[in-house]
Amino acid sequence: MAEAASQELLLAAAFVSDAQYNRNIPFKTSPEAVRLYYLYNHWFTRTATYIFIFLNLSLAVFEEPAVYPLPFLATSLVEVLCLLVFFGRLMHFAKITRRNVFWKDTKNICIMVAILLSLTDLAIYGALRIYNIKSVRWSRIVRPIFLVNFAESRQIRRAFRSIRNTLPEITYVFLLFMFSLLMFSLMALKLFGERNLQTAEGLPYFRDYLEIVFDLYVLVTTANSPDVMMPAFDFSSWYALFFIAFVIVNTYIFMSLFLAVVYNNYKKHLKNEIRTLAYMKRRKMIEAFNLLKEEEGTQFVVREAQWKQLVKLVAPDISNSHRELLLRISDDEQKGFIDKKSFVQLADLLNIQVIALKIRSHPLGQWMPRVYRSAVSQFLRSVVRHRGFVWTYDVIILINAIFIALDEESPYISYAEWVFLALYIIEILLKVYTYEPRAFFGKTQFWNWFDTLIIIAALTATILNTTLKSTTKYNSQQILDIVFILRVLRLIRIVDSIQRFRVIMNTLINIVPTMLTFGGLTLVVYCIFAIIGMELFHGKIQFFPTNSNAPYALECGNPALKDSLFARGKYCKNNFNNFASSFIVLMELTVVNQWHDILFVVEFFANGFANVTAQPAKLYFIAFHIVMVIIIVNIFVSFILEAFFVEYSLEKSEVETAIEQKIQELGMGVQEEALQDEQLLDNMESADNDLEGEGGTKAKPKGLVFKIASKRYRTVDALLQRMFEAEIPLEDEGPSFEEILNLSPAAAVPGDLTSERAV
Repeated sequence: MAEAASQELLLAAAFVSDAQYNRNIPFKTSPEAVRLYYLYNHWFTRTATYIFIFLNLSLAVFEEPAVYPLPFLATSLVEVLCLLVFFGRLMHFAKITRRNVFWKDTKNICIMVAILLSLTDLAIYGALRIYNIKSVRWSRIVRPIFLVNFAESRQIRRAFRSIRNTLPEITYVFLLFMFSLLMFSLMALKLFGERNLQTAEGLPYFRDYLEIVFDLYVLVTTANSPDVMMPAFDFSSWYALFFIAFVIVNTYIFMSLFLAVVYNNYKKHLKNEIRTLAYMKRRKMIEAFNLLKEEEGTQFVVREAQWKQLVKLVAPDISNSHRELLLRISDDEQKGFIDKKSFVQLADLLNIQVIALKIRSHPLGQWMPRVYRSAVSQFLRSVVRHRGFVWTYDVIILINAIFIALDEESPYISYAEWVFLALYIIEILLKVYTYEPRAFFGKTQFWNWFDTLIIIAALTATILNTTLKSTTKYNSQQILDIVFILRVLRLIRIVDSIQRFRVIMNTLINIVPTMLTFGGLTLVVYCIFAIIGMELFHGKIQFFPTNSNAPYALECGNPALKDSLFARGKYCKNNFNNFASSFIVLMELTVVNQWHDILFVVEFFANGFANVTAQPAKLYFIAFHIVMVIIIVNIFVSFILEAFFVEYSLEKSEVETAIEQKIQELGMGVQEEALQDEQLLDNMESADNDLEGEGGTKAKPKGLVFKIASKRYRTVDALLQRMFEAEIPLEDEGPSFEEILNLSPAAAVPGDLTSERAV
C-alpha cells in the first residue's frame, strides 16, 4: 500500500513538473516508465543531448572544405559517436511512450531517417575515399534535423510550424508580387531595351529580360538603388518616374503586405499554440490532483502532508520557508488540506520567483554600536538611501562620459579621471557603510557587483596607466576610458525611470529568451544553405594577401573576374570555401546591402559552362533571401510586435496577487513604496537591502522577508498563456490528452489545438 502511494506521488510529481515547464510528452504511467521519464528530463541528459547536437553541427568546420582540417577518421568517429547518442536518446524516448504514439510522431521518424542517411553516406564516402574517388557528403544537409526534432527543441519546432502555417497565405501575396515584378520588367525591356544604353561598366543596359527581372528584384531590397536607375535617368529625367512607381508598388506596398500577412497568421497560430499549452497544463494538474485526492465532506482534497511531499519532489531546491509560504497561500484558511482550485494553481506558484531576503544587522552596528548609531551616522546613511544620492551620481557619470569624449591629451582631462575615480570609490564605501555587506553583495545584486568591479578595474587601470607613463612611453588611457564607459551603462536606470521608455525596456528583456529560439531557427537555415553553397561554389573564388604574387591574385583567383566590381571592391574573402566563410556571406545576404555585388560570382559558376548555369545559380541566393529575409525576419518582427502589445496590457496575475497579499498578511513583505528607487531592475542597490534592523531608518523584525522577482523576466509566451488561462473556468477540464494530440488546428474551440509534432 505504501509503495503504491509512493508511485502515485512520483507520477503526480511528473505531471506537475510537466505543467510547470509546459512539457506535453505523452509518457507511460507505469513505475518503470515514470522513473525513466525523470531520467529523460534530467538536466544532465538534456544538456548532453544539446552538446552532441552542436558537436555534430560543428563537424562542418573540420570536414573538407575545412576551416581547421582534421583527418577523416577523426571526424567520422565523432559523427558515429553523435549518431549513437542520438539513437540512444531516441530509444530512451521510445521506452517512456506508448508504441502507437511513438510511431505516429513524425519527429521520431525524421530522426531515424536522418541517422540512417548519415550512416549510409558516411560509409559510401569512406569507401570511395579509399579508392581516391571524390564524392559529396550529401548527408550533412540533414544534420540540422537533430536540432529541430528532438523533444527539447519544441520552441524551434513551433517557429517552423509558424512558417509552415504562414506559407499558404504568403504564396498568394508572393504570386501577386511576382506578377508585378514581371510586368514592370517587361515594361522596362520595352522602355530601355532599344535605347542602346550602357551601365557605368560599359555593359548593355536592360536588354535581357531575365537580367531585368533580377535587377528589379534586387531593387526591391534597395541594395542597387540608385545605381540601377542612373543610365535611364541620365538619358531622360522622366524615366525616374518608372523607378519611383516600381519602388512604391513593390518595396513599400508588397513588402508591407508580406509583413501584414505574416503577422496576422503568426498571431492566429500562436493563439492556437498557447491554447494547446494552457489546456495541456490544466489537464496535467487535474491528473495529478486525481492521483492524490481524498474525500473531505462533499469535496475532494489533497492532504497537507502529501502536498508537502509533492512540492519537495517537484522543486527540491526551494527553501523550507518558501515552501511554507506556498502552503499558506494554497491553504489560506489553514484547514490542513488543499482544494482542487488551489491545487491546480501549484504550477503557477512554482513558476513565480519569490526572493527570500534574510534580515541581518550591519557588522559595524555590532563592532562599534555607539558610533554606528550616532546622529551623524544615521544622517549620513539617510543621505545615501535618498534617491537624490543616486541622481547625483547619475549626473556625475554623465559628466564623466563627456570628459571621456574630450581630448585625452589635455592635463585637465587626466586629472579629472582621478577626481571621478575618487568619487566612485567614495560612493561604494558609503553604500557598504550604509547597507549590510552580505545583502549588498548578494548573488542577485547585479548592479552592486557591476559598479564595484568596474571601480576596482578603473583603479587598477589608472594606477597602471600612471606607472607605465612615468617609466615608459606606453599609454593605457584608452583602457581606462573603456572601463569608465562601462560605468556609464548605469545611466540606463535614468531611461528606465520614464514610463514610456520602461515599456520598451521590458519588451527588449522579454524577447531575449525568444531570440534564442530564432537564433536556433537561423542556425538551421544557415547550416543548410552554407552546406549547399559550399558544394556549389567551393573553390570558385580565392582570397590572397595584399602583397601576394600568385596568378590572378587581383582577380580573386578567377580570370573571369578581371576588372569586375567584385574584384575591384575586394570582395574576394566573400566565398564559400569553408563553413565559416559561408556563414559570413549568408549574414551579408541577410543584411541585403550590396548583396547583388556578392552575386556577381554566380556569373562564373562552373568551369566551361558558366553561361548554362549562371542564371539557375542565382536561384540559390534568391531562395535564401525569400526564406531568411521575407519569411523568418518578418516572423521575428511579428513576435516583437506581439511582445510590445502584450507589455502594454501587462498586469499582475491572480496568483501573483495572492502571493503578495499573503506575504503582507504574514508581515514578511518588502513594501512597494520602499522599492520606488529601483526602477530598472529588482537587483539594483535599493531599500530592499536595508534590512539591518537596528540602527536603520526603518526597523524590521528579525527573520525573513519575501518579495516577488521582477515581472519583466517572464517570456511573452508565458504572459499570453496566462491571459488565456484566465478565460478558462475551473470546471472546464479541457479535452483529454489523446484529444489534444489528435485535434487539428482548424477545429473549433476548444478543439483548435495543435499537437507537439515535428515539422
